[in-house]
Amino acid sequence: MRKENDQLGTMSIPESALYGIHSVRARDNFPNKSLFHKDWYKAIGKVKLACYLTYEKFKKAVDESHPDLASDMPQINDIGIRALQLAATEIFEGKHYEEFIVPAIQGGAGTSINMNINEIICNRALELLDKKPGDYSILDPIESANIYQSTNDVIPTALVIAVMEKLNLLEEKINTSRAITEKLETKYRNSLRLAYTQLQEAVPSTYGMLFSSYSDALSRDWWRVSKSFERIKLVNLGGGAIGTGLAIPRFFLMEVVPNLKKLTGLPVTQAENICDATANQDSLVEVHAILKAHAVNMEKIVSDLRLLASGLNQTPELKLPDKQTGSSIMPGKINPVIPEFIISSAHQIYANDQLVTSLSAQGNLELNAYIPSIGHAILGSLDLLIDMNTSMTENLLSGITINEKQANSRLMRSPAITTALSHLIGYHKAGELAKTMKEESIDIFEANEKIAALDTAVLRKILSPERLLKKGFTMSDIREIKEIKK
Repeated sequence: MRKENDQLGTMSIPESALYGIHSVRARDNFPNKSLFHKDWYKAIGKVKLACYLTYEKFKKAVDESHPDLASDMPQINDIGIRALQLAATEIFEGKHYEEFIVPAIQGGAGTSINMNINEIICNRALELLDKKPGDYSILDPIESANIYQSTNDVIPTALVIAVMEKLNLLEEKINTSRAITEKLETKYRNSLRLAYTQLQEAVPSTYGMLFSSYSDALSRDWWRVSKSFERIKLVNLGGGAIGTGLAIPRFFLMEVVPNLKKLTGLPVTQAENICDATANQDSLVEVHAILKAHAVNMEKIVSDLRLLASGLNQTPELKLPDKQTGSSIMPGKINPVIPEFIISSAHQIYANDQLVTSLSAQGNLELNAYIPSIGHAILGSLDLLIDMNTSMTENLLSGITINEKQANSRLMRSPAITTALSHLIGYHKAGELAKTMKEESIDIFEANEKIAALDTAVLRKILSPERLLKKGFTMSDIREIKEIKK
């Protein structure tokens, strides 16, 4: 064991551990098992690397332009800064994650997150220099690994990087989901079906129209997600504790975000008002609301499909793919597990949205202390949405089958089909036709033969897919019907 000290005293740390006293105190203070998001962990490594690269440029500029002042500045020698850069690179590659011992749910505005990373980077850099972890006389977790940084600018900026990277992936997944609904729309463009309002038989429609509504909803989701980058691109890195840049070289403040942008390839830019970017989290609230809207659309889609394929329909027209055995006691039972997974996930996202909203409002004055929980919720929602889209595309939409003949037959036997005739024979005559269909359990053609509401040729013309799917009618349509009668 090695001994480490802080303002509160001394603790024993395992000899080879890359974490240190600050991490252990946080682990002990926040005794829960919530796992800190690995993508956020990796993003912090990228932010730290940008800081070290910027420090290296600043040190070189001082050595060249103001050599007489170099000794008055915090000094990390070239070998040390290179070791810190290599250690930070390993962090954003996902290495040493097992050394991150601070849970996701915590207090302290992310200081514990930052210090755990600082200790890992510092001790790994010491190893790269053939030194032992804990030899802080050479490199120090705060004075070296945290050079010209603050928890309050590093951790929120890293969250933005992690969110942006996941938004890129979510964008791709939504577009894949949209593309398959578009294919289904084309495939079933003229496949007539009975539409429902308030779960009651309503008017004629098509499966193509149904899938088109899903395709358009997903297109809006894609557009909103693609615009989310604009909402969160302003970061506060370089601003220090509250955004004023106190104790930060202006060179560092001006250069660090461009270096981060170049390193990540993401459209981040330094906020003009860094204090605002530090104190307020409304941009994260807005982005999560966009994620919530996408979850709403996904729940609506799979709820519809689950209902249409439900056993409540004696012979459902739409069949979902069989994915797994549905019961340990009822042989042959297959449940709609994919819609259920997506619906459950959507409700988790709604809960996350409430948390993001309420904790963002809990920020006080110059800082929000709840960034760890806010970030945990947002990244969790992004992971769920990515998985939801993947499962919906691969396990649900791609395997849907529709019995078009049965759907057409059900429509023609539904009294709701008479709505298509009301503009020609009037509401009351159409109602008489509907009553006959219902009382005698016959389709509209048989009922029409009984009460002679319309000429048979006219009826077939009106109930053809191309006529039923036409938006509204024109006087030319009436003239055409009149000619058929002749």
